Amino acid sequence: MSRRPTRTNDWGFPRWRAYGAEREAVRVRLCDRHGCTEPGDCPAPKSPNSPDRWYFCQAHAAEYNRGWNYFEGLSAEEAAEREATERRNAGDFTESRTNSWAGPGDGTRSRDEMRALDVLELETDATIDDAKLAWRRLAKANHPDVRPGDAEAAARFLAVQAAWDVLRTAEEARTWKPL
Repeated sequence: MSRRPTRTNDWGFPRWRAYGAEREAVRVRLCDRHGCTEPGDCPAPKSPNSPDRWYFCQAHAAEYNRGWNYFEGLSAEEAAEREATERRNAGDFTESRTNSWAGPGDGTRSRDEMRALDVLELETDATIDDAKLAWRRLAKANHPDVRPGDAEAAARFLAVQAAWDVLRTAEEARTWKPL
């Protein structure tokens, strides 16, 4: 006669053991890279739009991702169409204006502010006073009253004005304190 086990693996609710604390052996999937004995816990697609996955360790996943070409096998037109479709569908995931990355610089300025500094011919670490001096200098040099009939100067004047407005508004937002 066989004995019945007196204890069960699960004590019911509430659960007394930690999750993942089974008594049975746990199966570990090894990295799919030949010869690697590390656990393969990083899935990577075998090809674009394919449900098949490789399972690599972290080091081999990083190596695989460095060489990954998302548009492999597509013509230039198909790649451009896919990129446009994905940009259209990813609108909800774009960074907000206040949290947008500044690109070069120390991260305190938005991308628009960086472009404005470029228009005013300033470095990324320029202060608002430097921007004001550059704005006045460029506005005087390209003003339509100083250079009448020069369409390029008028366009530069408008760009300089827009750049100053962006920087001034950003500085006011930075220094504004609620009452």
